[in-house]
Amino acid sequence: MDQLHLLWEYQLADVEADKMEASIKRSPTRQKLVKYRDYLLEQQNVMKRIEGEVYTMADRLEALKDAIKMTEEQLRSLQNKLESDAPSTSEGMQQYISDAKRFMNNINAYEQEIKRIRKDASDRERQQHDVKVRAAKAKSEFDKLKVAYDTEYKEKSKELEALKAVAAEKAKPVAPEFMERYKTIKQHSVPPLARLFGDQCGGCNMSLPSAISRRIKAGELVECETCGRLLIII
Repeated sequence: MDQLHLLWEYQLADVEADKMEASIKRSPTRQKLVKYRDYLLEQQNVMKRIEGEVYTMADRLEALKDAIKMTEEQLRSLQNKLESDAPSTSEGMQQYISDAKRFMNNINAYEQEIKRIRKDASDRERQQHDVKVRAAKAKSEFDKLKVAYDTEYKEKSKELEALKAVAAEKAKPVAPEFMERYKTIKQHSVPPLARLFGDQCGGCNMSLPSAISRRIKAGELVECETCGRLLIII
């Protein structure tokens, strides 16, 4: 058997191993597992985002409390000044009233913002609770599927290893340069070898010059002009 036909025999075994490997990756159980995993990661990101928002709110609350305390001190200072040294003119009294209103308005604005932040914080707590409940349920389903998939994967992995062992045996009589060419073509065309049916490539179904058949029969290595597969006549 020439090298091209030995390579064809290897390809038959290689294709079966690739099919099994693809079957493992396309497993419905694995696909569900991946979806649950991605969902759990998404919920983790949501929790981190909410926690970040809560920390920001907490920092802002502390800043507002300090601002209220400072403004109240300014207001008391203004009141003490009025009691100890009352303005003697209407302009001075008007300035006092204006400053007092400004301090009171600032305190009111700070308190309103505190109320909004506390409401938002309460909303975030509910969101965190909901996320935790959903994540816990998803984690439970994930764990169940993981057990099932591990069993499935173990069984299919044994089959895959057996198929790879067969392919490895088929590869032994193939010359290294042929195997290297096979692997190079496989990077862009799968499977790398294609049968020639008349003047048509069995890989891409494109018609080829009639001289291609004669070249192959003469022992020449010929690749399809369209898909690049190595052509063989069986």
